[in-house]
Amino acid sequence: MRQLLSAPISTESSFVTETQCPFCSVQCKMRITKELPIPGSRRYSYAVEGIPNAASEGRLCVKGMNSYQHATSTDRLLQPLVRKDGQLVPATWEEALNTIHNKFQAISKEHGPDSLGVYGGGSLTNESAYLLGKFARVALGTKYIDYNGRFCMSAAASAGNKTFGIDRGLTCRLADIPLARCIILAGTNIAECQPTLMPYFTKAKENGAIIIVIDPRVTATAAIADIHLQIKTGTDAALANGMLKVLLEEKLMDEAFIAKRTNGFAELKEHLSSIQLNEVAELTGLNEETIHKAAIAYGQAETGIIFTARGVEQQTDGHVAVRNFLNMVIATGKIGKPGCGYGAVTGQGNGQGGREHGQKSDQLPGYRNIEDEQDRAYVAGVWGIDPAELPRKGVSAYEMMELVHQRVIRSLFVMGSNPVVSNPNADLVEEGLSGLDFLVVADMFMSETARMADVVLPVTSYLENDGTLTNLEGRVLLRESTISSPGETRHDWKILCQIAEGLGKHEYFPFHTAEQIFDELRIASRGGLADYYGITYDKLRRTGGVYWPCTSIEETGNQGIMFEHAFAHSDGKAIFMPVSSRQPQETPNEEFPLTMTNGRLLSHYLTGVQTRRSPSLAARNVDNYIEIHPKTAKKYRIEDGEWVEVTSRRGSFSVRSRFTDKIREDTLFVPMHWGGVQNVNKATSPELDPNCKMPGFKTSTVTISPLRLQHPSKSQAQHV
Repeated sequence: MRQLLSAPISTESSFVTETQCPFCSVQCKMRITKELPIPGSRRYSYAVEGIPNAASEGRLCVKGMNSYQHATSTDRLLQPLVRKDGQLVPATWEEALNTIHNKFQAISKEHGPDSLGVYGGGSLTNESAYLLGKFARVALGTKYIDYNGRFCMSAAASAGNKTFGIDRGLTCRLADIPLARCIILAGTNIAECQPTLMPYFTKAKENGAIIIVIDPRVTATAAIADIHLQIKTGTDAALANGMLKVLLEEKLMDEAFIAKRTNGFAELKEHLSSIQLNEVAELTGLNEETIHKAAIAYGQAETGIIFTARGVEQQTDGHVAVRNFLNMVIATGKIGKPGCGYGAVTGQGNGQGGREHGQKSDQLPGYRNIEDEQDRAYVAGVWGIDPAELPRKGVSAYEMMELVHQRVIRSLFVMGSNPVVSNPNADLVEEGLSGLDFLVVADMFMSETARMADVVLPVTSYLENDGTLTNLEGRVLLRESTISSPGETRHDWKILCQIAEGLGKHEYFPFHTAEQIFDELRIASRGGLADYYGITYDKLRRTGGVYWPCTSIEETGNQGIMFEHAFAHSDGKAIFMPVSSRQPQETPNEEFPLTMTNGRLLSHYLTGVQTRRSPSLAARNVDNYIEIHPKTAKKYRIEDGEWVEVTSRRGSFSVRSRFTDKIREDTLFVPMHWGGVQNVNKATSPELDPNCKMPGFKTSTVTISPLRLQHPSKSQAQHV
């Protein structure tokens, strides 16, 4: 694939670089060529083409093809900013760093180290994610660190840990998809979120696979389905119960596998005896025949894979909902062999690696547990500190925002994230951040959160920063740069080292290259569940990518299929768990009669901070919108394309309406990529899953009304 477009001049007069897309979890490889200016123009042209690789096989989607545009944007932050007299003004790095050192030390001295918080992101490299965790615990001494990946993978991660004993996004390879004879896509719209993977599913269909899609909308992914279960939002766990009931009654479970390789089946079997398929059908909004048909298709298939994503996971019972789908996987023995398995379709570019090495409040590198004494002792030894100096477990991302609002956390350091837009209950989050004693944001652009900061630090882009990322199938990839940093931008990991130095912690952060950080990460992860010890930059250059776990320099790494002979629990067995069928955490009533869900669009990424700096991507979706069924719109006297106000128990936002008959009449859908007045998270629920602390983004009950008397002003409609 090749694209030729013009863009603002960058620091190099011309270049050819091989890199990988900074957006979704496929991490497609590509070659970008900056060429001489178009005759008569001062603007250079850029040619982009995919590079063959094991994941995307050389494909690029529209985001990847245009990803260079935000990196070369004239909107890039190119020097530090410090707030003076209420305004952010340019400053030297020395002034910015000294301000941070003085403020952090003063606040810590007055209120204790836990008054400082650190908020990271799932798009950071493994090196930066690892160092951010170390920075929080060693340089600042705070227990309060978490990251935006809490809103992405936490339900699937915790479910995988409980069922299998380990969390890795895919237990199989992408190459196994065409080998599957039945594929269940639960709450995932791969056609828009990971479009370069769609040919795998096309090949599976050509090979005779039955594809089952579970989604309240007729998405581009649902369009390829043989069976579309257009479910009521928030009832996925109940649907899995119904399918398990059919599998049991039709004797489609693998009794030998269950007996040899699992625990807890007797309890699940007893639980299923109380499940009535007609009750499941009523709860989910489906009919019994369709549920039965889907279960039979999966049960009878010789091979099969179940994928889940945010549609299932971003609920207050997301953990148990995923566990119920995992019950289906192990009940049928469809795991640990070609064409079989489970996959949590990661959203963020480094959603897998970003959660493995210490950004989560309860984790140390290598998936070690911060409350486990042996784990603490090992990592403390690697870091050269006493285990007693390591802070204990903190709280999850949204809970940190609550502590910010309560002023328990009085200063926040944000890197690679935009929490004022991405958190649920966004008005409370904005109010809390505005009341901080001191806010530091490290970003490429002036995001909504950066606008509130006291210090803003300009960071390098993916084109300029070296490091590793781990894609959705657990393959560690090396992204190296040959391009110099523009302006005064600095690598995020280097910024952490410089702040640590000013805090008197230089000896713990002596790094001059990303590879040096990775070498320490390798040692820190050694012996953990996510063991990277055997992975080196040289090995990644030679192989193009290595699956973890990789426990020795000599081995080539795990070959992608997990659990061929044993699961990761001490007895080698997977664990069943009975899951109750329940209503969503919020159910419609007279005041809030509709259920609102949210999700991604093909042309945007996360809160849109980067993709709205790409003219080609921003032009595809200038404003946010709400999908509403025409019959529902008629009931609420809404016209197609007009501005509407959507209100929940938390707050309200305004967007344009968009009619579609490809959504349930009781459901509304809003993309998640906009801030300000168009931010869906002003109305989403902050209620958390008790197991993994995932907010209930997908099932907020709302009311909707037209805004005919006034329209959002131009300033309201303009966002990052």
